[in-house]
Amino acid sequence: MILRARSHGGRETTSPVRPRAMGSMEPSVAALERRVRGCLWDFGFELSPLKVGWYNAVLQPSFHLRYAEDTLAFVVLSAPSMFDKAFKPFVNKQLLKKINDPVDQCVSYHLSLVKESLPDQRVDIIYDYEILPNRKPKFLAQTAAHVAGAAYYYQRKDVRCDPWGEKKIYGVCIHPRYGGWFAIRGLLIFPDVQVPFLEQVAPIDCVASEEKRIELLEKFNFHWRDWSYRDIVEVKERYSEEQKAYFGAPPAERFKLLELQGAVQRSAFY
Repeated sequence: MILRARSHGGRETTSPVRPRAMGSMEPSVAALERRVRGCLWDFGFELSPLKVGWYNAVLQPSFHLRYAEDTLAFVVLSAPSMFDKAFKPFVNKQLLKKINDPVDQCVSYHLSLVKESLPDQRVDIIYDYEILPNRKPKFLAQTAAHVAGAAYYYQRKDVRCDPWGEKKIYGVCIHPRYGGWFAIRGLLIFPDVQVPFLEQVAPIDCVASEEKRIELLEKFNFHWRDWSYRDIVEVKERYSEEQKAYFGAPPAERFKLLELQGAVQRSAFY
């Protein structure tokens, strides 16, 4: 069974990806990427380009995205700074409105702004939490991040001497700068933009040793609540204590936690 995934708790399985060197984009596509990045960067979101064909090539047909193989897409990640730069200002504005999941609504808001800023482009957005009627995810977030070169998706197959026997072991993405302190939020797809010239970049293998990979998968599968798997590599930025308290709380308590702590500050952003 394959489940949808976020880097802070998601689980998937895929086939291996063959790495290549990254090539330069055509000017028009490079300009498009700058426009998309410009909408998101200041709010703690990062993106990596990929071709739909790279994603489909490592998955079973039932999980394929129904676009031409050379179709341009971007995986969208949230860095730790997203909490202060995007999420708290968003909740501040939406405080008195009915919000099912504040983080998901915040991500949806910002990716919708990207779409609105590109009226000359057709943009399809798939969020990491969306599922099909058959309960399968609309896209496998960790697989997309791996084939886009954004984060390395460590799985059981990456361990040569498997110590787990019959146990079910799920994989997890690790970012070279953030370790596990990030999340994969969505996929932006441009159906009318074909990029046959785009070359694939391999994700950085930052957990290279057998011992560390075993430690990572042990911590993620059996001790994920203590956050320790996220620090499997030396990180440049991690979640604040406030952010850890928010994501560590039961979903029903999170919005109340923001109100009680007075965490949301007025922002000139709005």
